Amino acid sequence: MIEKLIYLDGVDIVEFCGVQNVKFNLLCSRFPKLHITCRGEWLKVLGDAEEVAELEEVVAAIIKYYQEFNVITEAAITTICDGEANMLLPKDGAVIVHGIDGQPIKARSRNQQMMVDAAQSNDMLFAVGPAGSGKTYLAIALAVQALKSKQVKRIILSRPAVEAGEKLGFLPGDMKEKIDPYLQPLYDALQDMIPSAKLKEYLETGVIQIAPLAFMRGRTLTNAFVILDEAQNTTVPQIKMFLTRMGRNAKFVITGDITQIDLPKSVTSGLIYSLRVLDNIPGLAIIRFAANDIVRHKLVQRIVDAFDREGES
Repeated sequence: MIEKLIYLDGVDIVEFCGVQNVKFNLLCSRFPKLHITCRGEWLKVLGDAEEVAELEEVVAAIIKYYQEFNVITEAAITTICDGEANMLLPKDGAVIVHGIDGQPIKARSRNQQMMVDAAQSNDMLFAVGPAGSGKTYLAIALAVQALKSKQVKRIILSRPAVEAGEKLGFLPGDMKEKIDPYLQPLYDALQDMIPSAKLKEYLETGVIQIAPLAFMRGRTLTNAFVILDEAQNTTVPQIKMFLTRMGRNAKFVITGDITQIDLPKSVTSGLIYSLRVLDNIPGLAIIRFAANDIVRHKLVQRIVDAFDREGES
């Protein structure tokens, strides 16, 4: 007889045990000769050494399943206990990551797939197109995938706070509370892909950093997947400053919509300028989305088309 502690590395304990411990009890039922208790992030196991080792393998497979799919189903526990964990591996190579509900996140249009392919073969990528075409969401999915597969050590997300003058100053709270409204779309996407406890840990430890563009000055960004969102609202000096932050083993994705520029009319958009001067540079790709790439409500595509027609008349 031996006693062993098994660490539930990064697993949400509520997800692991299930409502009223249904999942934990299912696991225990497959090892009736072992005495298993759950204490926080640890399993305490007492029993025969060979059976304890078998349980360790099962728990490791459950943890791996959770890291891939962000959920632990009763069916998955049963399949793993039956020694058929390979049956649970993703069968669709197009899946980028799985959302917190276990649903696959993948390209949903031809241009989205082009963006995924371009991100694999280029260190810098511009994704430009109308609202709702999935540019930012897909970029964050690619960043989460790179972090989970240990291609990078951190994710850095940035946006220009266009109203960084008077309006921002009158918002209540400290600096973080002032800028969070501008960065909320980035938080929303992350919350779809990373369990809340893990996301909180990443944000607290700096594995994921979300900051306005001004905070990028003077930094060299290495071993990171870096996303600049709403780049149409950068000035030329701002986007030059951002693009030149790239360090070793870094991947940069710049997203924006040139039809939604909030800068004063006398100021040139840094995104438009960059698309013109950086075209045909090796290692840099530009993906242009269109209205038929819009993946929000079907009305969004119709609204975009209507505004485009009015602009042309």
